[in-house]
Amino acid sequence: MRKPLQSVVALAVAALVAVPALAQQKNLKMQSTWPASLTLQDNFKFFAERVEKLTSGQVKIEALAAGQIVPPFEVLDATHKKVIDGAHAIAYYWVGKNKAATLFSSTPAGIAGMDNMDYLGWIYEAGGLDMWWEFYQKELKLNVIAFPILPASPQALGWFKRPIKNLADFKGMKCRQTGIVAEIYQRMGMQTVNMPGGEIVPAAQRGVIDCAEWVGGIEDLRLGLPQVWKYHYTPGMHESSSVGEIIINNDVWKGFTPQQQESVRSATVETYVRWWVKWQRQNADAIEEMRTKHGTQLLRTPPDVLIAFFKAWDAIAKEESAKNPFFKKVLESQREYASKVVPAKRFMFPPYSFAANYYWPESARAAPARGAAKKK
Repeated sequence: MRKPLQSVVALAVAALVAVPALAQQKNLKMQSTWPASLTLQDNFKFFAERVEKLTSGQVKIEALAAGQIVPPFEVLDATHKKVIDGAHAIAYYWVGKNKAATLFSSTPAGIAGMDNMDYLGWIYEAGGLDMWWEFYQKELKLNVIAFPILPASPQALGWFKRPIKNLADFKGMKCRQTGIVAEIYQRMGMQTVNMPGGEIVPAAQRGVIDCAEWVGGIEDLRLGLPQVWKYHYTPGMHESSSVGEIIINNDVWKGFTPQQQESVRSATVETYVRWWVKWQRQNADAIEEMRTKHGTQLLRTPPDVLIAFFKAWDAIAKEESAKNPFFKKVLESQREYASKVVPAKRFMFPPYSFAANYYWPESARAAPARGAAKKK
């Protein structure tokens, strides 16, 4: 009788040990603001996969695309209300609530010249993450937290139905823009229309808009923009360093074990880096396809458009700082950090164009690429 009794005891102990693990199992529903076909959604899905692996399957996230539960621009409030457990978006979508939101997407103008990694430095080395959580929880009174996860930049100026030779040509056009960027372009003379990415191509085909900014590269190719317009301009200062976010309901976050929280943190940073490096190769392939298959004219943005953008943004930032103490606090923190990092990098880093122009002159950019491929 001893062996059966020992077996029963062993099974009982095993069951008790298994209970805490089962109690930690979490199946979460999160939704993005992006159409399912875009690489921005791939970023979201990669994050979900990494969280599941890092937590040994204890946290599983269903990474839903735009509109599967709530409309794209309602994911923040839906996360607050726990209609969904979290969201994948970009903070400048929420400037209607408070213009400081744009600063947590590293836009416009790359916040005084910072690139994606500089911005990540401000987040983790200069108190930026604390300010981000303070913004959502204290300024907006929302029960959420957020992490940077999507470095979708630098982005292009956009697509146009006709050539843009200078700022005067820019004026009067009706263009899809979002967030505070729309206000800046309005000051520069553009008429702007706010709409989710999935509505851009239909609006263009109906002639509702004359131009649009989406992302650039692979995202624009997947969205179908080369099929409706032929003039594609880069760069754009409006999102030279844009960064998207993963938003999590704060009660959900508090329900994670410490190890699960650290797994989520690690997954956001890994996704930030791994997705971005893959994306750059996808962009390179997309640019080649735009030019050779769709006849896209890849053009440089007129300098006076870029300078006018800086001036309009600085004016708006000054006005907003005068009436919004939190906006001022965040912007000053970012510019203080940038004032140290950006000039130092300018001194230490060689211009990216120097080696690029030596090996792949712009006047013959396609030929060296084909030649290099033959040598492999």
